[in-house]
Amino acid sequence: MKSTFEQMGGTYRQEGDYLLPNLSLPDELEHQIGKYGILRRSYLKKHHSGIYTAMFLNGTLYRHLAEIDRICNERMELLVSQMAEREGVTEALKESSQLEWVGRMNNIKNRVEEIVLSELVYV
Repeated sequence: MKSTFEQMGGTYRQEGDYLLPNLSLPDELEHQIGKYGILRRSYLKKHHSGIYTAMFLNGTLYRHLAEIDRICNERMELLVSQMAEREGVTEALKESSQLEWVGRMNNIKNRVEEIVLSELVYV
């Protein structure tokens, strides 16, 4: 009598006295993940382990992490430029007062990153 695994087309291999199923993860394209993808992976692993495991097993985890990373980077660029324009942080300010420009840009980047993390990564 065949097992359910064999009925679904699965095969086994002999390892010593044991029959082990021939399992492999699906071939997946190489996805590059950056800072936000890594943060998302850590969050899923710690707070949503069921979702993390399901995505890992069906081969969609790294595609999801790469997509989150791409979206976060795009959103960061867009929001930083919009906020800098709105707050008057321009090239003219950079030429006249570099330290003030750096301080204000760092402030903007930190606020934008907080927004991006709360809206896209830690959801």
